[in-house]
Amino acid sequence: MKIVDIADEIFRELGEPSDLVIPAISYWVRSNIGILNNYLNKAFEINETTLEIIDGSKHEITVDEAVVLKKMYVVHYYDTKIRKNLGVVEKETILAVSDEGTSVTKINKNQVTVALTSLKRAEEAELQRLITAYKLDKSKPRQVAGDDTEKGNFGQTKYNSNFNRIN
Repeated sequence: MKIVDIADEIFRELGEPSDLVIPAISYWVRSNIGILNNYLNKAFEINETTLEIIDGSKHEITVDEAVVLKKMYVVHYYDTKIRKNLGVVEKETILAVSDEGTSVTKINKNQVTVALTSLKRAEEAELQRLITAYKLDKSKPRQVAGDDTEKGNFGQTKYNSNFNRIN
């Protein structure tokens, strides 16, 4: 899967925001392959000729791994939104002004920050669930104890059947 394809998917999944462009997302994806490697215990790298994300054995990134990378970007996106919102606290943002009734409506920066923070926390929790599910899916047992190929001799039960039997 190419970096630009992942960036395009991220852009579309975020609803094509006007303050974001695909090249900026592509740069972020290229810059954060190492963090993805740390999260998933992988060794992804970027093929400089095709701009594909590949592992050491030249296999492309799978959909499961791309989902984790996309979720990482969503967490980053909300983090930058929070920082932008906190950076403009000094400036007053007016939503509506009426003339005769003399009413002015302003944005409550604290409520916006609280809402963005809760969104970011929810996305971080989802990211952790995705990472855990990926690791569980890819894990293999270290040891299998016992021999399931031989018929067990556990005697008869009250229902007259053997445990661990082979048909």
